[in-house]
Parts: sequence; C-alpha cells; structure tokens
Amino acid sequence: MSYLRIATHPAVFANPLTPQEAMNNVESLIHLPHARVLSEEEGFWEVYRAVTSRIPIRGNLVPDAHVAAILRQHGVKTFFTRDRDFLKFPFLDVRDPFGS
Repeated sequence: MSYLRIATHPAVFANPLTPQEAMNNVESLIHLPHARVLSEEEGFWEVYRAVTSRIPIRGNLVPDAHVAAILRQHGVKTFFTRDRDFLKFPFLDVRDPFGS
C-alpha cells in the first residue's frame, strides 16, 4: 500500500504511475517465488501497541508504525528503506538500499 501511495503521488513524481501501472508492479513482485506478502495476523493490535508505546505516533508516522508492527509481528529485523522515520523503531536494523 505504501508503494501504491508513493508511486502514484503527483507531489512525489513529475510523472507518477497510473494506479494500474503501480498495481501491475506489485503483482509482478508478489508472484516471484522468493517473495512473500506480510499482513496483520491475530494479535496484531497488541504488537502495534508495544511498537508505539514509547513513540508519539501521529500523522504521517501512523502508516510507518503500522508497517513496523507488521514487520515485528513476522520477525523481520532488517528493513531496507530510504525513509528515515523507521529509525525510530529500535528493533529494526534500517538500511538505505542506495547507501554505502
């Protein structure tokens, strides 16, 4: 969902993707044999509350906290992103995929 939001956003890209183009990209990725889709599972709310217990979550940080909680629920510890807000979640090893 975050990809769809960013890839189609006219304030982010001069020529954003159409919703269909962005959805086609997502479908191409999720059909790869080594990819898996993570989503909320039973007990998600408790994980979200734990992830956000020491960080004031509001505004644009809400969807980041949502993603962080899903990652934690699935045991993901390393997250490749350029979004520096994820550094606020100490259980994540945040790495810039384009960094050195």
